[in-house]
Amino acid sequence: GIASRAIKPTLGIIDPLHTLSMPERIVANSGFDVLCHALESYTALPYNKRGPCPSNPISRPAYQGSNPVSDVWALHALRIVAKYLKRAIRNPEDHEARANMHLASAFAGIGFGNAGVHLCHGMSYPISGLVKTYKPKDYNVDHSLVPHGLSVVLTSPAVFAFTAQMHPERHLEAAEILGADIRTARIKDAGLILADTLRKFLFDLNVDDGLAAIGYSKADIPALVKGTLPQERVTKLSPRPQTEEDLSALFEASMKLY
Repeated sequence: GIASRAIKPTLGIIDPLHTLSMPERIVANSGFDVLCHALESYTALPYNKRGPCPSNPISRPAYQGSNPVSDVWALHALRIVAKYLKRAIRNPEDHEARANMHLASAFAGIGFGNAGVHLCHGMSYPISGLVKTYKPKDYNVDHSLVPHGLSVVLTSPAVFAFTAQMHPERHLEAAEILGADIRTARIKDAGLILADTLRKFLFDLNVDDGLAAIGYSKADIPALVKGTLPQERVTKLSPRPQTEEDLSALFEASMKLY
């Protein structure tokens, strides 16, 4: 990943008409990225638990951890995703859904551009980078490719089951926004509830059944872990610290989703 203040735009134009020609799977994978931007920034390590603090604020990293300002953007984006993503994917003529998803993309971008993302994104780099023969539907490419949004979302059930013990209320709130009935839920089950909600969401949208479906096996896990370790720009924002063994378990749990 490349990060620099110099590549932050001065002006962003949100024009949903640009999205109307996008094939179904590109809409879906773009939407999954928005989903994970919102979920990861809302559940990231809180800004006041990061350290060490630099002596000059100008030296602070762009990603601050979850905070009251980013929370507003992340939750608003998540609610829009819950309402409009499936519609945007299934009906390219649904201009209302496309417009709202484009807004959600910008809103979640403001949220994670301030708070940061964590494990789904950190683990996504080797998933995309070590691709073997997978060629996604609707992508007009002559080479193997794992789209970014797909590489991010395939680990999301395992990741949020893992991180929920740190901020279970936030994970449960996210599950409710995405459609889970939490009226009788136990707080200790927050991670499992969010993971199951995400699995149902992905199953309804015909997403590949885990990393195995895009060409990986247990034999690839050491290489996937090795590719994740350098991604500290984002992995350190996980609310729960992770060891190499933890990462191995997360990749293994993501081999099959359903």
